[in-house]
Amino acid sequence: MIRRLGRPRSEVQAKADFSRIRYAQVWEDADVLLEALRIRPGDRCLSIASAGDNALAMLTQNPASVVALDLSAPQIHCLELRVAAFRALEHPELLELVGSVPSARRRGLYQRCRPLLSPEARRFWDAQPVEEGIGRLGKFERYFALFRRFVLPFLLSGARVRELLTPKPEAERVAFFERHFNTGRYRLLMKLFFSRFVMGRLGRDPAFFYHAEGSVSAQVKARARHALTELEPAHNPYLHWILLGRHDSVLPLYLRPEHFATIRANLDRLSWERLSLEDYLAQHPEGFDRANLSDVFEYMSEEATEALLGALAAHLRPGGRLVYWNMIVPRSRPESLAHLLEPRLEEAERLHRQDKAFFYSRLVIEERK
Repeated sequence: MIRRLGRPRSEVQAKADFSRIRYAQVWEDADVLLEALRIRPGDRCLSIASAGDNALAMLTQNPASVVALDLSAPQIHCLELRVAAFRALEHPELLELVGSVPSARRRGLYQRCRPLLSPEARRFWDAQPVEEGIGRLGKFERYFALFRRFVLPFLLSGARVRELLTPKPEAERVAFFERHFNTGRYRLLMKLFFSRFVMGRLGRDPAFFYHAEGSVSAQVKARARHALTELEPAHNPYLHWILLGRHDSVLPLYLRPEHFATIRANLDRLSWERLSLEDYLAQHPEGFDRANLSDVFEYMSEEATEALLGALAAHLRPGGRLVYWNMIVPRSRPESLAHLLEPRLEEAERLHRQDKAFFYSRLVIEERK
């Protein structure tokens, strides 16, 4: 369900643009997220909606409910269309609609989902080029399409991309990286394409960098090396999409065939609202058990982060967990909340080393005492 409310009050809303699809996919590793959240059957969960991928992934754990929140109407529409697709389509057709696999019939697949959409979502999606694949229609995904078209050819040929995405031992992955990536050309292109200016103009919202510390390109370059050497690129759906513009059979969690029936069966446990976290907590005094907060604090000052974490902790049941990512804005529980929230540092560091969505500098897990 979608509940329409007045304009939410949030520092995030004051800084970011929510008038378009910014993320047509969720670029946060759901495998890591679910292990960090430790959702139990019967838990009440919150999630940032974004494109909906990870809110749907949370349904695989059989929670009592998942409430997905977002300030952006287009992001809510992304989630609503995915829910309709899980209801109206079969698994191979869902992959076609998203764009994970080739298809010449996406407009027809969308028409089968259309009757299940709200009037507002229907008007929105009727005007979108769904035949491209709904997972390609965000600003961030178009940014990576530019990378594939204009930057990647200067780094790797098509044959080399296929070689990169072929399973191999870590020593061979390191040798491949040193031979093809550890070059002056690679360092220059990374510095330019993943600079604050270019990423803010073509990829993420410029407000994302308001509180940023350090070099964005240096952070991405270091994490890319980790993803290309210490992790296996052949098993990385996020890297597959960046390099190929599709998933093929290397799928994010919510799209894997073994989860399709469970997610479909649990769709009635998922609801969504266009609402800030602050206003949701003010309107819902009942507690919750788990929260996927995405990277929401990247947009927020330390003072606003402390206030929101305090409100979340006040509603979080004992033993409950908050999970979120830092990229270039370091945010975590302040000392003023030490009596309420306990950081799970070793667990977070271990899971961060496994994170296939490799942009982030840190995973944060905080548990209610």
